[in-house]
Amino acid sequence: MDIVSHGLWGSLAFGRSTRKSFWLAFFFGIAPDLFSFGTYMAAAFLGLNSHADWKSGEPPDPSQIPIYVHNLYDLTHSLIVFAAVFALVWWFRKKPLYELAAWGLHILVDIPTHAYIFFPTPFLWPLSDLRIDGIPWSHPIIFIPNVTLLLVSYYWFFIRPRFTVKE
Repeated sequence: MDIVSHGLWGSLAFGRSTRKSFWLAFFFGIAPDLFSFGTYMAAAFLGLNSHADWKSGEPPDPSQIPIYVHNLYDLTHSLIVFAAVFALVWWFRKKPLYELAAWGLHILVDIPTHAYIFFPTPFLWPLSDLRIDGIPWSHPIIFIPNVTLLLVSYYWFFIRPRFTVKE
């Protein structure tokens, strides 16, 4: 799924209580991609590495992307790593940080929306290299319902209540 949708779904699911909660959940929803592909894009922008040939409509050849991106992707897209971090934060704070669950939602959504051809989700890393050959999120069968459901959901939870007449 695209990074903005991850943030929006994370905020909707885990950040509706306050504005701070919304933005914290949004951050954790985009964090797995931000810390893997974002570092790559920042390094490319700064001229620290060459960037892959991004052809219109097609993912680049994964072999053109530096190994550190693959390693960061494995780390940030693992339910095992997420669960360990969630438990550690819970233990440290003595209460759960619910907004952090947007990271777990990111991984769960990526499992069926990433294909083998480009960064399938390593959701059981480092225990297993099992990955699912899903339908890419850019495919209309995924992309259009995703955008539609986001629009309807945000209307339902954030805009509609402002126009509801209270008796």
